[in-house]
Amino acid sequence: MEASTTIRKMMAGNKIIVPSYQRAYSWETPVEKTDRNTQTDVFLSDLEEYSKSNAKNPYYFGHFLFEERNEKFQVIDGQQRLTTIVIFLSALFTKLKTIRNLNEGEEELYEDMVRRRGTIRFSTVDYDNQLLKDYVIEQTKTDHNGLDTESARRIVRAFDFYKKKLLDKPEEYLTRMLSIVSESNCTTHPVQDESEAIQMFIFQNNRGKQPSNLEIVKAQFMYNVHLHSKDNRDELIEEIKNRFEKIYKSISSIGYRINEDDVLLYTLRVHFNSLLETNALDKIDKALSGQNSIDFIKSFTRSLSVSFEHLSVFFVHHEHENFAIHSLITLWGIAIALPFILKAYRYGLSISEIGTLCSSLENLVFRQRLIGTRAEIPSRINDVFEKFTENYKDISPIIARIESMKTRSDWWWAYWNNEKLKEALQGGINHSVAKYILWKYEVYLEQQGKSGYCPTRFDKIISPELEHIAPTTEPEIKPHGYDNYDEEFRNQYLNCLGNYLLLSKSHNCAVGNISLSRKLATYDHNKQQREVRNLVSENGLWSKEIIKSRKDKIINVIIEIC
Repeated sequence: MEASTTIRKMMAGNKIIVPSYQRAYSWETPVEKTDRNTQTDVFLSDLEEYSKSNAKNPYYFGHFLFEERNEKFQVIDGQQRLTTIVIFLSALFTKLKTIRNLNEGEEELYEDMVRRRGTIRFSTVDYDNQLLKDYVIEQTKTDHNGLDTESARRIVRAFDFYKKKLLDKPEEYLTRMLSIVSESNCTTHPVQDESEAIQMFIFQNNRGKQPSNLEIVKAQFMYNVHLHSKDNRDELIEEIKNRFEKIYKSISSIGYRINEDDVLLYTLRVHFNSLLETNALDKIDKALSGQNSIDFIKSFTRSLSVSFEHLSVFFVHHEHENFAIHSLITLWGIAIALPFILKAYRYGLSISEIGTLCSSLENLVFRQRLIGTRAEIPSRINDVFEKFTENYKDISPIIARIESMKTRSDWWWAYWNNEKLKEALQGGINHSVAKYILWKYEVYLEQQGKSGYCPTRFDKIISPELEHIAPTTEPEIKPHGYDNYDEEFRNQYLNCLGNYLLLSKSHNCAVGNISLSRKLATYDHNKQQREVRNLVSENGLWSKEIIKSRKDKIINVIIEIC
C-alpha cells in the first residue's frame, strides 16, 4: 500500500479484514425521519455536499492504519469508515445495475473495491462477516431474521438506508458518487510489527478524535505486554485478543443499553472494591506503571471480560425472566446499582437473590433521580459495597442500608428520605420519570386483591406517552368538562401526577384536545384509565379536588412501594 493513495488503489488487489478483537460495526443509522446527524447519514450528506461544491481537490477519507500479516491487512484504525464505504458501494452498484449493465470501467471498480470472483475485498469481524456477505455483498439474504448482534443489525440498517436513499436517484448522480468515492484520497500506514501498530494507534488518537476509553485500555495493555513480557508474550497477547473478542460480542448483544466506557468504570470499582473510583484511565495508568503491570493486565482483562459477559446475561436474558430486573432496567440512570449487580453475578447469587437486590437498588436510584440533590450517594453506601465480598455474599446489609436511608432525618442521610420524596412528587415531574411512576402505579393497581399475578411489563405498552387528562390548552368548545382554567389551575394542577395518565402513542394521538366525556369513553385499556373514568360522576367535572385526591393517592402508593 502507498502512504498517500485513493480508496480504489488501497483496496484493489488486497484483502482487508477486521480482526475479531477489534470493535464490530458501530455506526448508527436514522430510524425515524426526524433523526439527524447519525454517522451513516452524515457520511452520505458529506459526499453530496462535496459533489455540489465542484471542488477541484479529491474528497479526503482520512487515515487508515493496518497491520500487514500473511498477505492480509488487518485494520487497526478506520474500520468503521471502511465498512460504511463497502456498504454504500454495494448499495450504489445494486441501484446502478437496475438502470443498465455496468460498463467495463465500472466492472473494474466493482472488482477493485467490492468483489473479484470469489475474493471479497473487505471482511468484518468473524461473527458478522457471513451476514455482511449474504445481505450486503451477494444479497442472497433479504429478510431481517437471525440478526444475533447489534452490529449485524446496524449493518442491515445501513444497507437498507443507502438502498432507500439511492432508490430514486438518476444515473448521473450514481456515477458521480461512484467517481467521488473511488477517487477519494486517503493516507495509509501499514506496519508488520504489531507493537508498532498499537503504538501508532495510541499516538494518532491522543492527537485526534478520541476513541473510547475501552479502546485506549486495550491498546495500552497490548503495548505494555509487547514491552515488558518476556517468556509468554505471544500467549498473553493472544489471551487479550480472545478476551476482547468476547467483550465486543457482548457489547454487540447488549446494544444501546449501556456505554462500554461505563462498564470499564464499573469493572474498575469492582476490581478495586470501591465505589469512589472515578477516573478509569488514570487508575489504569498508575497500575501499568507499577512493578506488577503484567499481572494486573491479566487479572483486569479477565475482570472486564467477565463484566461484559454478566451484563449481557443481565440485560438480554434475565431482564426477560425476572420482573424486578426488568423494573430496574426500565429506570434509566442505574449507574450506582451496576457495580453491586456485577458483584452479585460474580459471586454466583441466584436470579431470585439478584432480583431482590435489584428491587432495593431501584428504590435508591429512583429517589436519587427524582429528588435531584447534589449530595452524592457513593460515599453513603461504599462501606456496604466493600463488605459485599466473595467470602460474605449476604445482600441483607445492602438492603438494610437503603431502607434506613428512606427514614433517616440526620443531615448526612436525610437527602433521600420519604419526606424529600414526597416533596419531589408534588409538582411537575420529568416526563420519562412520570411515565415510570405511572407504570409502577398501574402495576400496584393490577396486584390489588390478586396473588400470583404476572404484572404488566413496561415494554408491553406500545410507545408509552404521558397524557394530560385536562389538556394544557383549554378546549375551545364549552362546556368541556374540565375545571375553570384560572391561574391556580394552570400553575398547580395541569402539570402534576394527578392530571397525568399513561397512554400508548396511538391512544394519545386519538384523544387529543377533546371534551372530557369523549375522552373518558376511551379510558378502558388499563386499571388507572378505568379508575380515572370512575372518579368523575355523570356530567361531572375533572376538578381540582379530584386531581389533588388522585395525586395524593399516587404519591402514597409510590412512597409505599419505593
